[in-house]
Amino acid sequence: MQKEERYKALEAIIKVYLPEDVGVDQIGPDSHFLQELNINSAHLVDIVLDVEDAFNIRLENEDMDQMQTVRDALAIIDRKLA
Repeated sequence: MQKEERYKALEAIIKVYLPEDVGVDQIGPDSHFLQELNINSAHLVDIVLDVEDAFNIRLENEDMDQMQTVRDALAIIDRKLA
């Protein structure tokens, strides 16, 4: 899976959990999950679970702590897939 494919897959996961006041067009590499995308912490856990399923990886607590932005999530996914 190429970087662009991974980004699109992650974007598809994130958009499910966006609140009504945030549009899909606001998702970008530097978007902060909590501050910019207004994703609550419970939904962030759901995103982590969906990422694990979609990419067939296991995220540890320290990975979740580091996952602040979309770019962070992609870096963690890349590292786990390497």
